Amino acid sequence: MKKVEVVAAIIYCENKILCVQRPQNKLNYISEKFEFPGGKIEQGETKIEALKRELLEELNITTDIKSLFLTVVHEYPDFELTMHSYICQVETQKLTLNEHIAQEWLTLHELKKLDWAAADIPIVNKLIMNG
Repeated sequence: MKKVEVVAAIIYCENKILCVQRPQNKLNYISEKFEFPGGKIEQGETKIEALKRELLEELNITTDIKSLFLTVVHEYPDFELTMHSYICQVETQKLTLNEHIAQEWLTLHELKKLDWAAADIPIVNKLIMNG
């Protein structure tokens, strides 16, 4: 099974967290699901460098990356995903969606209302438990 390693940002602005919606995808189990923004780590990049690059590419933002929150290993039908999530902070909710089709800034208690990608669910659950 193909293994993919990615980074994801749990971005806080005041007391809200950024949730972004994936576009349609041929893989129906991730198509139009919500996720924390981020992406693949490229050869020679650190996790932090990859996260900064991905957030700039996807959302046109720079964030203050605080700390590693949770690493999730999830087996999708076609690949195994290892996702390192980081707590991040931004000063403004202004951003540009370059790859996603929607965004929502939600409080911890509102996170469960979204249809999350399976690999992101453990992160959502831990955020709520710690909240």
